[in-house]
Amino acid sequence: MEDHSYVMSIDLGTGGPKVAIFADDGSIVAHSFHPVKLQLLAGGGAEQDPNEWWEAIVSAARTITQANHVPLDKISCIGVTAQWAGTVAVDRQGSHLMNSVIWMDSRGNRAIRKVAGGGPVNVMGYNLPRMLKWIKLTGGGPSLSGKDPIAHILYLKEAYSDIYRNTYKFLEPCDYLATRLTGKFTASFDSITLHWVTDNRKIQDVKYDAGLLSMSGIDRDKLPDLVPSATIIGKLTESAAADLGLLPGIPVASATGDLASAAVGSGAVSNFDTHLYIGTSSWISCHVPFKKTSITTNIASIPSAIPGKYLVADEHETGGACLNFMKDSLFFAEDELRGETPAGNLYELFGSVAEKAPRGSGNVIFTPWLNGERSPVDDHTLRAGFHNLSLSTNRAQIVRSVFEGVAYNSRWLLEAVDKFIGQKIPSLSFIGGGANSALWSQIHADVTGREIKQMDEPVLANSRGAALLALVALGKIKVEDIAKMVPVKAIFKPNPDASKDYDELYGEFTNIYKANKGIYKRLNKF
Repeated sequence: MEDHSYVMSIDLGTGGPKVAIFADDGSIVAHSFHPVKLQLLAGGGAEQDPNEWWEAIVSAARTITQANHVPLDKISCIGVTAQWAGTVAVDRQGSHLMNSVIWMDSRGNRAIRKVAGGGPVNVMGYNLPRMLKWIKLTGGGPSLSGKDPIAHILYLKEAYSDIYRNTYKFLEPCDYLATRLTGKFTASFDSITLHWVTDNRKIQDVKYDAGLLSMSGIDRDKLPDLVPSATIIGKLTESAAADLGLLPGIPVASATGDLASAAVGSGAVSNFDTHLYIGTSSWISCHVPFKKTSITTNIASIPSAIPGKYLVADEHETGGACLNFMKDSLFFAEDELRGETPAGNLYELFGSVAEKAPRGSGNVIFTPWLNGERSPVDDHTLRAGFHNLSLSTNRAQIVRSVFEGVAYNSRWLLEAVDKFIGQKIPSLSFIGGGANSALWSQIHADVTGREIKQMDEPVLANSRGAALLALVALGKIKVEDIAKMVPVKAIFKPNPDASKDYDELYGEFTNIYKANKGIYKRLNKF
């Protein structure tokens, strides 16, 4: 203990925050998780209470600090990461004015279409001249689904004009937490990206662009000042320290969104080394040395949390959330049909049930689009479904089809990422809660035909990433040190026979999208 200093990391996921302590060699000392509620509202709304975030963080932090795992004076920095693409409206004291509008919220889709759509030249719903300007400067552009912060802010400007008027700053969830810790209103070069109002062409000197701000209709003075990624932004205030059970004055590193921190925590920090994340949502990402955009697949390379690098950005709206849906809405819903909830970890039990079904699930195909989709198609109207059910279909096949359906979705995205970076990705570092499952790891290997590296402590990848970035900010480690600080638990290789079977089912998976996308659009237009 005397030979090490330590970092506390705060990772606010959609399900709640994890607070962890890491040693300066990257090893995990302790961690704690506390859940928070998600409020789903009519019209595509999705909100969370920032007070509940902070209370859960305080509970998790005090669970650790009161256990005396390390001396408090040995904690040298705090790293922060959180669910990305959310919006918290705060006043001059940093207090929130309403619930946070989170990444799942699509109520801004009409507002963003007014800004990004229309015009005499329209491509895929976008005003072409405006889209080209966004791409040139930012590397991407606002999603028409309305789930980016730019759309959230425009929605609040229209629907809650008093909130907009009284807002001092609109902050990403990670930057809101950094403000709670330091009293400073900042955003990092990477955390601000999905506002789509920064010029990202000079990766070491990201700036707000006056033209993009004017085009978006967002006031510059309502956005935080920008700081470089992986830097120290301030020190822990006395009030925050008292809440968390820490000493005041601890340096706090610039905050990052979950995509950026996961990329670091996966250990895949070299160019083109790729990771697969499955938590509530999922994505496939890697660092690249170039700025590039694919409008057709909604994939772009954007500023990374690692200084000087870009990061491939894409997303699936629901990954592990499909298991939560199966648990909460199908098997153990709070209604008259609910039976006794079995003992043990339900997600492990789902895996045990799925193992009883043959691969391919009797040709049952699950499409995991419970909240629309972002990549490789940007369509908030898509919906999930079980396809090809029959009287002979059993529960094990239904459960396994969910695991396989998420893997088909991963392959769909992986093929688009291959094209985007111009090379076939040979292996994926698997992180997030989904990576705890050996079954899901093997299914992904068989479905994608790629090697899957199941990373150690995959649920803590974001936390680890935030801690490693804090160590970089302090100058204690270099980016090149990170890969060897993240251990691999197991490697899963594709089974050629299984891959052949899955090839056919994957083809039908994409056919289901092509055949039904028009129906989804009509059913879920509003």
